[in-house]
Amino acid sequence: MTLHRPHGTLSTSTDVIHLTPEDAGWTYTGLRVLRIEAGWVRTIETGEFEAFVLPLAGSLTVEVDDERYELQGRDSVFTRVTDFAYVPRDASVKLSSVDGCEIALPMARCENRLTPKYGPADGVPVEVRGSGNATRQVTNFGVPGVWDHADKLNACELITPDGNWSSYPPHKHDESEPCEVNNEEIYYFRIADRDQVTPSRTGFGFHRTYTDDGTIDEDVTVRDGDVFLIPRGYHGPCVAAPGYPMYYLNVLAGPGDERSMAFCDDPAHTWIRDSWATQELDSRCPVTTAEGRVK
Repeated sequence: MTLHRPHGTLSTSTDVIHLTPEDAGWTYTGLRVLRIEAGWVRTIETGEFEAFVLPLAGSLTVEVDDERYELQGRDSVFTRVTDFAYVPRDASVKLSSVDGCEIALPMARCENRLTPKYGPADGVPVEVRGSGNATRQVTNFGVPGVWDHADKLNACELITPDGNWSSYPPHKHDESEPCEVNNEEIYYFRIADRDQVTPSRTGFGFHRTYTDDGTIDEDVTVRDGDVFLIPRGYHGPCVAAPGYPMYYLNVLAGPGDERSMAFCDDPAHTWIRDSWATQELDSRCPVTTAEGRVK
């Protein structure tokens, strides 16, 4: 299995990214990224997948099951927390945009069909996690306890200020001891340019994933639009190079009867959490809210 999928390797004639569970070599989790040109209408069939409609840039209208949602988006993932929508399996979803947009469709194969639902940006909790140079923003739009209207799908966004670390200490969500939750996970990266807000392939960051037995041992450079797959094992850190803030969308799903994003730290590094008590938070976080950029 190839875990690092650089920008362009998952593109099709219609999608910027089209990643199915079969492409990833697992069962549940997938991701699509679409561009909708100004004035265009695009209809997608969800099939056996539930999904979030998450604006990455621009705004759009979502029509599904006789519901219509106007999603106020953002200029980029580095400028604002966005509205979103949940769409169920076995649905025909019409997407349209007056000025054009780019959207992510984090998705999960599921059995139960729920109703569509709108998620307003001002209802999304923004969490500042870590401390010191491990301070980062977690935007918890689609996680259990915040968004419970999903069968299998979990998703959240992170922004790591330039020079900082996130997904740290390294942690895992798999069935090996002592973890109780088994999730397949996708990381979808966006990297800002020197202006701190415009996604660009100029900047870069780093990501690590590994297992105790060494069957996975990946240290990769990631750039804007790259995807990394986590079938199992510890993942982290993600490191934003100085000058280039990092965003990533996490998509998780698994076989459990209840949605969960529980994790287990690598015991060799979990002591790092205690050290945060003596460090100050990076004042650059939070980076964004529903009102826009904080600083």
